[in-house]
Amino acid sequence: MDVKATTDKLLKGDISGVVDEVKSTIKRSLTLVGVIIVTVAASIGSGLFVLPSFAAAVMGPGIWLAFLLAGLVFLPGTLSKSELASAMPDNGGAYIYLERSFGPLVGTISGLGLWASFLLKSAFALIGFSAYMYAVTNYLDIETNSTFVIMSALALITILNILGIKKVKAFQTPVLALTTILILVICIMQLFDASFDFSRPVNGAFDVSKNDPVLLAEAAALVFVAYAGIYKAGALGGEIKEPGKNLPYGMLISLLLITLLYVIVTFIMMGAIEGEWWLTSNGEPREDPIFAFVDAVASTEIGIAMALLAFLTMISGALSGLLAASRFLFGMAKDCLLPDSLSETNERFGTPQWSIILTGVAMGICILTLPVKDVAKLASGFQIMVIVALNACVIVLRGKNPKHDWYKPTFKSPLFPFIQFFGIISGAILVYLMGEKALIGAVAAIVLGFSTYKIYGEKNYNNARIDSESE
Repeated sequence: MDVKATTDKLLKGDISGVVDEVKSTIKRSLTLVGVIIVTVAASIGSGLFVLPSFAAAVMGPGIWLAFLLAGLVFLPGTLSKSELASAMPDNGGAYIYLERSFGPLVGTISGLGLWASFLLKSAFALIGFSAYMYAVTNYLDIETNSTFVIMSALALITILNILGIKKVKAFQTPVLALTTILILVICIMQLFDASFDFSRPVNGAFDVSKNDPVLLAEAAALVFVAYAGIYKAGALGGEIKEPGKNLPYGMLISLLLITLLYVIVTFIMMGAIEGEWWLTSNGEPREDPIFAFVDAVASTEIGIAMALLAFLTMISGALSGLLAASRFLFGMAKDCLLPDSLSETNERFGTPQWSIILTGVAMGICILTLPVKDVAKLASGFQIMVIVALNACVIVLRGKNPKHDWYKPTFKSPLFPFIQFFGIISGAILVYLMGEKALIGAVAAIVLGFSTYKIYGEKNYNNARIDSESE
């Protein structure tokens, strides 16, 4: 792809021209069903198999309400991103929208922040699955090195990403379907069990929301990252068929399905078992809550089967996360804000191999150095800030500035601008409640993005602009 020609099109607002070029480098192969599979698979891994115990440690058995609240706060951002994606169906997702709205400096900061957020979410999935791996190996009396297994899984998903979208979907579809069906079957059976206590999750939710609403908001902020997979669809805009239709509908349908799944499963989990079963003997949140739930209500054998599926599901989620994270580097390199090599695609598979490899290496560093809860908080903090920024993007682009005349979305967010203001205010509140971890992450993203732009991006971006204007 000709970087100078591409930059010229972007400067002139010729989004359709850029999309045509992307079509020639990365094939559009994802349908509406494919978008839903990628986004749901990217979400439910760590969101369902790890986060419930951490949320319960904050607010007790009423965590279904925290997941519902997080989904509601996520809705304005999903509507805004659906609108933005329908106007700019390109790889890079939110980075593209922010760069076009606020310029290359903000684009660099947001692009690297989004890249970090998505790879942290994926690293979180791979870190969390070690608990399920331990449950299986302990049951089979097998000794393994958890770090070796996790890093091997990381190598596997990196290779699958280089092989391309079709290989990714082929791996995810059966794992996602089997896992979801088995969880729902077990939950439905418990719902009709005589020992099921409806009052436990109901009272747990409304007692906390009434007596200490800050705890509810804190738990909602913590589980916010469970919905991050929905935004992965926007990062793959250049690989989706009929993006003007499939992108917005895919994200909105995924949000509905994921929210229902989280609320139903966590409600039944908390109503089926008495006591603080989500804590270890040391009082720490368990990293394998689904195994503990199935082991208690069904049998150890079924629990082990679920642990195996959890093992595969979280690999699947990390697979989608690495897929989407690499596209931020790809999109920034196309705009001359990062080295050209990151925009190169594999001649055989048509995937941005160096962006994928760099993202995989960064994930490995996070896995080896960060504890699981810190990863979850940082990832959630980044995602909430993205929500705020995307809602602001829609407000800016729908303004009367002549520079934004190119903005012609095929899908428009309803209740504009009230839904966007709600998303900005609620997101800002959740970031505040996340505490210092989220603020540290925000500062780190700003410093990294600003430094990268000043050291590399500004000169190359301006040179590309000068070259395009002189042609």
